[in-house]
Amino acid sequence: MFGKRRKAFLVSAALVGGALLMTACQDTEDGAAPSVSATDVPAADVSGADASKGADKGAEQGADKGSDAKDGGSAEGSGADAGDGTKVPVQQACGANDISWSTRSESQAGGYILIMAKAKQGITCILPAALPTVAFGSDGTEAGPAEQSVGDPVTLSGATTAYAGVNPKTTNTDGGKELDSIIVGVGNEDPDPVSLEVGTITVDKPVVTNWHTAPADAVPSA
Repeated sequence: MFGKRRKAFLVSAALVGGALLMTACQDTEDGAAPSVSATDVPAADVSGADASKGADKGAEQGADKGSDAKDGGSAEGSGADAGDGTKVPVQQACGANDISWSTRSESQAGGYILIMAKAKQGITCILPAALPTVAFGSDGTEAGPAEQSVGDPVTLSGATTAYAGVNPKTTNTDGGKELDSIIVGVGNEDPDPVSLEVGTITVDKPVVTNWHTAPADAVPSA
C-alpha cells in the first residue's frame, strides 16, 4: 500500500517540476531582461557624472570672467601713468585739421591779419612753441618771425583760443603781390594746411608772431 502511494507522489512531483521548468524556459526565450532599479547603480558613478558636469560649467564660467576682465582692462588701461598708478589722457600735438580757424583784419601797427585757432569739439591738443607756418601765393612765400624769441606751447581745448598776428607787408616800397587768401599750417610738416580767406592784401616780406593766448600779445612788428 505504502509503495503505491509513494509511486503516485513521485509522479505528481515530476509533473509539477516539468511545468515549472517549461515556464522558466518560456520567459527566457521571450527575451525578458531582469529590471535594474536606480538603487542598483553604484553611488560613485552617479556622483562622478555630476562632478564632471559641475567642473565643465565652472571652467566655462571662469573663462567668461577672464575674458571680461581682459576686455575691461584693455579699455580702462589706456593713457599714461601719472606715477601713482592712475592713468591720465595722452595729449597730442595739434594738426591744422584739429582746429577751427578764423581771421580778422586789424588796424594796429599799420594793419595786420589776426589768426585765431580753437580746437574742434572733443579735441585737446597742443600748439608747439614755434611759429605757425603761413604761406602766400602760388610760389609759397612764407612769413618770417616777427618776434626775437620762441613763445610757449599753447594747449587748445574747449573755449581756449590761440592768436597769431601776420603782417603781410613790411617794406616801404610800392611792390608786392596782390592776394586774397593765406595758407596756414602747424609747422612745416603739417600734412593738412588750410586756406583762409583774408580779403585783398599786398604781400611783400611778410612776418608772423608766435602763438599767444591774448590777442593784444599777437600784434606783429617789422
